Amino acid sequence: MKKFTIRLIFKIISYALILFISLSLLGVIAYKFIDPFITPLMVIRCIEGFTDGNSVGIDKEWRDYDEVSKNVFRACIAAEDARFLRHNGIDWRAVEQAKRYNEIHKGKKMRGASTITMQTAKNVFLWNGRSFLRKGLEVYFSYLIEIVWGKERILEVYVNVIEWGSGIYGVEAASQAYFGKSSSKLTNRQAALLAAVLPNPRKFSAKKPSPYIQKRAGNIQKRMRSIALPKPKK
Repeated sequence: MKKFTIRLIFKIISYALILFISLSLLGVIAYKFIDPFITPLMVIRCIEGFTDGNSVGIDKEWRDYDEVSKNVFRACIAAEDARFLRHNGIDWRAVEQAKRYNEIHKGKKMRGASTITMQTAKNVFLWNGRSFLRKGLEVYFSYLIEIVWGKERILEVYVNVIEWGSGIYGVEAASQAYFGKSSSKLTNRQAALLAAVLPNPRKFSAKKPSPYIQKRAGNIQKRMRSIALPKPKK
């Protein structure tokens, strides 16, 4: 009886694992060609809005990679993931640096090491949280989208689904809300301001930047000069 129970449990776990891998792979392949219509974070924000009586809805409008100013991609890489083109989803060097920093500065604000790939994986497939399960899934999906999507698609999805303010998702909605123009027309400075607020887009404003955001945007602009973008596929 005991052996039978162990075998049954093992069989259930095996089938569940196979099912998860199959469904996740199908989802990643589908999103290589289909633009994500909605993300878990958008749903969570809507529920939070209804709960506290402050619903703002979802303001988003998809723009393909070639329809977005390259200043935006350079600014995001400069601000969030300088080694974006050199890692395979996880920047283990940044992980070690963050680990050492957090050990030295215990009790202070912790430094993270999320790459653009990891943020994209989290935004599209997962939920916010710091549990080992969610982090493990984030690593899994990060490697998966690096293999299936490639760098250009990751950047395209990233700037189209990321939260850029209360109810504002994606660079086109953010560009229209803060600068009254298409994301294809964003200047170097405007792109840097958008990237500068990404650590906390519901606290900081690209339209009315604080001295901290102004300074951060200036530093991002300087780094943008040396940022390369993925080479177009032939």
